[in-house]
Amino acid sequence: MAQIFPTKSNLIATKKSLALAKLGYDLMDKKRTILIREMMGLIDKAGDVQSRIDETYAGAYQALQRANISLGSCTEYAFAVPIDDSLRLSSRSVMGVELPTVSLEKQPFELYYGLASTNSQLDEACVQFGLVKQLTAELAEVESSVYRLAVAIKKTQKRANALQNILIPQFERTIKFITDALEEKEREDFGRLKVIKAQKKNG
Repeated sequence: MAQIFPTKSNLIATKKSLALAKLGYDLMDKKRTILIREMMGLIDKAGDVQSRIDETYAGAYQALQRANISLGSCTEYAFAVPIDDSLRLSSRSVMGVELPTVSLEKQPFELYYGLASTNSQLDEACVQFGLVKQLTAELAEVESSVYRLAVAIKKTQKRANALQNILIPQFERTIKFITDALEEKEREDFGRLKVIKAQKKNG
């Protein structure tokens, strides 16, 4: 504990600091609870999206395999599909933590290759990989949000622990030290006054 003079003004100031530290801890505790609740919801969502992606990927690769078998190779048809630049990023705030919002514009299904030289297996592969693209954007948003929340929860936990285990006990010890010192001083002053009164009476 740093050296502090046991005065009434220091006692009042330390009591105010203790009240602020306790308020800060309560706020950190509430923030941590809200962030954990948000993260747990996103973890459940991530599991659901991941299972849908796995299922859709499996279907897409099977369709592509069938298309490759029936058409020989689908590479030249893949080059006909234009680059999708409709991905948009924004953010939302949860207790001061910026979480990404990823949106991918849903495109109507279009054929970018001729029908004469292709078949329905290639169409199916194209549809399935379109779904994979949508789900991947959704999973990227969820996983990035979970990571950011985990980092924020760790920081909040550290700050809450510092308040609970270091600052609050330190302020409480300081208040006890000042209070004890002031009470001891009052007893000494009272004892001195009694001696002075007794001396005056006897004098």
